[in-house]
Amino acid sequence: MALVIVGAAAVALTVALGVSRPWMPPAETAPVAAAQNDISPAPLTLPEHPRVLVFGDSWTYGSAATPRTEGYAYLLADLLDGETVVDGVRGSGYQKPGIDGPDYGTRIRSLDAAIAPDLIIVQGSINDRREDAAPFPAAVDTAWDALTSTFPDVPIVVLGPAPHELPVGAGTARIDRDLARLAAERLWWYISPVQDRWITAANYLDVIDVDAGRKHPSNAGHEYLAEKVYQALEGFMSAPVTAADGTAQQPAK
Repeated sequence: MALVIVGAAAVALTVALGVSRPWMPPAETAPVAAAQNDISPAPLTLPEHPRVLVFGDSWTYGSAATPRTEGYAYLLADLLDGETVVDGVRGSGYQKPGIDGPDYGTRIRSLDAAIAPDLIIVQGSINDRREDAAPFPAAVDTAWDALTSTFPDVPIVVLGPAPHELPVGAGTARIDRDLARLAAERLWWYISPVQDRWITAANYLDVIDVDAGRKHPSNAGHEYLAEKVYQALEGFMSAPVTAADGTAQQPAK
């Protein structure tokens, strides 16, 4: 699948922050990755107009959005006042090949270093929920090793799976826990839509298209997800620095 690059100016301003959306639950505190040995990830630093590689599954592809360039990964470009390079493959996961391409590790190994992102967001994937759980951590580590090899020194944020149905399935919850732990081991920021309850009974039908969208986010849902991801990134950029002795200092301006 060809990468799609979206600039901020090309995305409609319907996602501008501060617009009233009655279907959205109250804003929550930005999620923070679990610390490894009491040391938190370094505050996220981005240039003024960042280029962000958003890599993932059908949610990143823009499934159920009309047009699919109204998907969260595309809308994120405008919120960041930059551009997003969108690489989403429907049905793909760390272990599972997708409809439009192979599994995450294989796809990552084919990425071009010339993309030169300022940030990488790796999303998903619920598509691994029915796969054998035992090899999952190794598949994740292999994929992430390939990512850091191609893009050394580029900050990476992991966006865990979001529930496509409620209650959250055991497989989805297990993937979320594994990814949170593996991200913490690398001192990477981790965003958990599951733990932070982005999708609840109160907003499920506003976020998820259960009919034609086959339980993917609706246009309103993709807009909501873009804003939640943006809020999390803002939190990571303003996070205090945590030293080995447990003390915290605000990041340098």
